[in-house]
Amino acid sequence: MFFTVTKYLLTAGVIALLSELVKRSDKMGALVAVMPIVKIIVLIGRGIENQPKKTANHNWYAFC
Repeated sequence: MFFTVTKYLLTAGVIALLSELVKRSDKMGALVAVMPIVKIIVLIGRGIENQPKKTANHNWYAFC
């Protein structure tokens, strides 16, 4: 349960950060939005959940 709440809070934080960046600068907001930070968050989450097969499949479909 704690991990799920943490994922939701982290996701909300990233969205709020992007929203504030876009208000200040369209270019900076777009730059941060396309950064692989979301991919890194997903990979960390999958690693913590200890599901190596799903992590491998996710990476395969994301990069191929």
